[in-house]
Amino acid sequence: MSHNWTREEIQRIGYQVVDLIAEHLTQLPDEPVFRPVPLDLQKEFQSAPAPVTGASPHEILREFHDTIAPFPFGNGHPRFWGWVNSPPSVMGIFGDALAAAMNPSCAGGNHAAIYVERQVTSWFRDMLGLPAEAKGLLVSGGSMATLTALAVARHVKSGIDVRTDGLRGAVHPFAFYLSSETHGCVRKAIELLGFGSGAIRTIPAGSDYRMYVDALDAALADDRARHVTPIAVIASAGTTNTGAIDDLDAIGEICRRHDAWLHVDAAYGGPAVLAGDYAQRLRGLGAADSVALDPHKWLFVPVEAGLVYVRDAEMMRSAFSLVPPYLRTDGSTTGVGGPTWLSEFGFQQTRGFRALKVWMAMKEFGLDGYKAAIEENIALAAYLADRVRSSPDFELTAPPGLSVVCFRLPGRSLDDEEAIAALNRAVLERLQLGGEAFLSSTELRGRFTLRACIVNYRSTRRDIDRMLEAVRAIAQELV
Repeated sequence: MSHNWTREEIQRIGYQVVDLIAEHLTQLPDEPVFRPVPLDLQKEFQSAPAPVTGASPHEILREFHDTIAPFPFGNGHPRFWGWVNSPPSVMGIFGDALAAAMNPSCAGGNHAAIYVERQVTSWFRDMLGLPAEAKGLLVSGGSMATLTALAVARHVKSGIDVRTDGLRGAVHPFAFYLSSETHGCVRKAIELLGFGSGAIRTIPAGSDYRMYVDALDAALADDRARHVTPIAVIASAGTTNTGAIDDLDAIGEICRRHDAWLHVDAAYGGPAVLAGDYAQRLRGLGAADSVALDPHKWLFVPVEAGLVYVRDAEMMRSAFSLVPPYLRTDGSTTGVGGPTWLSEFGFQQTRGFRALKVWMAMKEFGLDGYKAAIEENIALAAYLADRVRSSPDFELTAPPGLSVVCFRLPGRSLDDEEAIAALNRAVLERLQLGGEAFLSSTELRGRFTLRACIVNYRSTRRDIDRMLEAVRAIAQELV
């Protein structure tokens, strides 16, 4: 087939692609939640050489249908509640395809994709309660959002010219403050930014898995007294482990008093600001110096789609802007260059059109639709927690938070923690490989636990019941 496709050829193959998408999305509930790639197919993927001659579109799609489509990650299924992975919105899927067809570079310029990203980031800025002067940027996800935000914090709070001299110009050591429940991407970012993990102060969390604010205050005061320079405090608006929300208002006040940057990880929990029960607890997002939020989590946008916001847009630009002569523009909105380039606010130069799938998903759901979906997920988590509490077969291992429920089989006939953990590990493995439902796991206070994170607009109470029945049946077989 010629690379100069005709309209008719594009339509014919395009219809086949849409049929594959429709088949995948509509047949998922009747398929196993997860099935591993067979060993022989794994070997084929690893050993097959690069194609020398091109294949026909029909052959390519047939191979996709036979070898790739049957083995999805599983997160589109109504009984997938592992990690923090949601099903994609249909319009988000189409948005991804249309963005690929347009294929713009979104570093900057006076083309539609730039204005779509500016519009999308303004929508979320208002949703989070951030001021109009805050700058939003689409990135790959929470990890890159965190790295971007803390790079700006380093630029602002280190007291030295990091861009010229690096950290070797520092007179005093630096410190970052995070709880024992903070996502691992924060440590990665601190290490990548050159501070090293030795700069981390781990603030303990209470029985509710929220950061102890008094311990944070004391740690900052102690460091100031020892001439250690605080760079940033990282608070969580929905921890990955348990969905706990730190006291953002109190932490914000402490940061202002000690002149520390406040970054809030709202990658998972941020959208709960739309839910009636959580709006007040999340109001502190609007006072943060930076925020990370992932539309590809609880807003059902296809991955990758993360957001970072920095309250001081000029400082964000100052931390990153390095414009070579061939890209320098005057910011004119009537010429080719367009408004200030987005690439001046982050590390990435060539940037994809992520904004279109976010824009289309937002148009599909609307804020009211998202509010309803998020509140339903929270209600499903409460239903699961109630079912666990009322059953002698299960026990909660943490207070439920947002849409996360951590529980386990207590193994009442077992007399030590190691045996109970082994039972729960075996149950989880069989559950995941059996295909009836998919949970993930974590460790809380040294105890292995099952973990359900419901960020899935397809899920129902019946799905919760089926998962519990499957866990109970597997346990009875093993004990």
